[in-house]
Amino acid sequence: MGMMKEFKEFAMRGSVVDMAVGIVIGGAFKTIVSSLVADIIMPPIGLLLGDVDFAQLAITLKEASGEAAAVTMNYGIFIQTIVDFIILAFAIFMVIKGLNSMKKKEEEAPAAPPEPSKEEALLGEIRDLLKQK
Repeated sequence: MGMMKEFKEFAMRGSVVDMAVGIVIGGAFKTIVSSLVADIIMPPIGLLLGDVDFAQLAITLKEASGEAAAVTMNYGIFIQTIVDFIILAFAIFMVIKGLNSMKKKEEEAPAAPPEPSKEEALLGEIRDLLKQK
């Protein structure tokens, strides 16, 4: 029973739960980016390149024969995947950049001024005594 308790403590740690939430949101975000690339970005690019459908771009390595399907190298889908990756990488870069700038602002918060040294304190007392006279 000790192992189950240990596992429960591990699984319920804040960092593990945060990581799980990040993975789920990342998966959903990847789906959105894939749709953006395949349905919004690539069609106009294909149109500009002369009605090219990137999903259909392939090199046939072996023609279909009988019941065996053709063997193709689908480089158009690979190009779409590269565009997906670039957009995802840029989005993650922007999130990390924002987090880093927030950390810098927290670090740059003005610290309390250091206490004066003994010499400065003594000079301050002398100054105050001279002002009184």
